[in-house]
Amino acid sequence: MLWAALWLAAGACGATTQVVYPLTSLDDADSRYEYDWAVLRVALQKTTPRYGPFELKQSTQAMSPQRVAQELLTPGGRINVFARATSPELEQQYIPVRLPIDKGLLGYRIFLVRSADLPRFAAVHTVDDLRTLRAGQGKDWVDVPILRNAGFTVVEGTSYRGLFAMLSAGRFDWFSRGIDEAQREYMERRPSYPDMAMEPALLLQYPLPLYFFTRRDAEGKLLAQRITDGMEMMIKDGSLNTLFQQFKGESIKAGGLTKRRVLHIKNPHLPPETPLSRGELWFDPVKGK
Repeated sequence: MLWAALWLAAGACGATTQVVYPLTSLDDADSRYEYDWAVLRVALQKTTPRYGPFELKQSTQAMSPQRVAQELLTPGGRINVFARATSPELEQQYIPVRLPIDKGLLGYRIFLVRSADLPRFAAVHTVDDLRTLRAGQGKDWVDVPILRNAGFTVVEGTSYRGLFAMLSAGRFDWFSRGIDEAQREYMERRPSYPDMAMEPALLLQYPLPLYFFTRRDAEGKLLAQRITDGMEMMIKDGSLNTLFQQFKGESIKAGGLTKRRVLHIKNPHLPPETPLSRGELWFDPVKGK
């Protein structure tokens, strides 16, 4: 293809690919995306012989999720890649790299709750039981329509940091988080919210692939192809799984997935192009990898 030839020619000439990812919070206790950017860096490193050198850096100005989305829609915006759980809308607006960064782990959800409510959650055995308790999520997060479609009452917060205060204040009853997210956030936030607890017995599961997205322009198409090539190399040589275990392995063990009551719900918004048939792309909780 012509654009691929131009890209390779640019690499041969020593042009440096500039890759800028978003700063999502000025809060030091926000480690949500460390793994994603580690994967991105290795994918770019793997493709350097073919595509040329790169510079990977974070934007200098903190952005809300809405601002991040707008920057990637804007020609010449301050970022040219972000990582987000997919949706049909995102895949229409941006170019998705349809390789789940975290092997689908984000779709395995445990809850941050108030310590005083632990007996209420101990009595939950079915999805219907859980529907009696209010979920909390960020405004316009991809999970919101999934949870509402399953019949849950969802209270949206306008900022990530504010959701912890809303939970503590009783605005909602459970904050649905990825396995590793919940454990990191519990350690990071509990000094400020000593009434917060990790619910120990439940596991909510739905398909939720996390992808890299780039701008829908020529540069974005080239960058998406480079990331795709790099991640495919990582999948083949095992380096993606090595990073996955490095960043996620302890949280998976500590989460005790095999001992939890699993509540399954559907993701009716999953795009048809989702590569569900490629078993090597997805985390298997039974095997732990």
